[in-house]
Amino acid sequence: MEGKSVEERMKRMGMEKEISAEQIKQWLDSVKDPEIPVLSLNDLGVITGIDIGNDGKVTVNMTPTFAGCPAMDVMQQDVEQVLQENGIANYEVRVSFDTQWNSNMISEKGRKALAEFGLAPPPKHNLIVDIDIIEHAKCPNCGSDNTEMKTPFGPTLCRSIHYCHNCLNAFEQFKPL
Repeated sequence: MEGKSVEERMKRMGMEKEISAEQIKQWLDSVKDPEIPVLSLNDLGVITGIDIGNDGKVTVNMTPTFAGCPAMDVMQQDVEQVLQENGIANYEVRVSFDTQWNSNMISEKGRKALAEFGLAPPPKHNLIVDIDIIEHAKCPNCGSDNTEMKTPFGPTLCRSIHYCHNCLNAFEQFKPL
């Protein structure tokens, strides 16, 4: 196999052209978080690496937002399905904690999608999460800072419940980590 170009190896495996990690990342933009379907796994920051080995094997690394996240199996299956649909037969989708996820990994596009969905995006922080950062959230409905946290325990581990004193609406915040 040595001496063969990547293009020759790809042809031998039935692929017309060389596939790049960037192309695979673009395909994975279609994979949405099952709990927040407006947010891609890329924008959530869950896809932490895409490698293509010399043998053409594609490895996608994923990091859960929370240990024990019940949506990880669905996310992993959805990534596998996208790879298969795009002709990738030799792949591995690894769920690991090699890269520790934090809410700063959410893209600006993802933060905007969270707000439009009605979830207050987590504020950017210096990776030392103080209780103040959890207690105060900007209301995604009216933009007010006149809010209070009602409970840190939302419908999922990654959300807290808040109340806005200006527009009088309850809302969820995606917790900063």
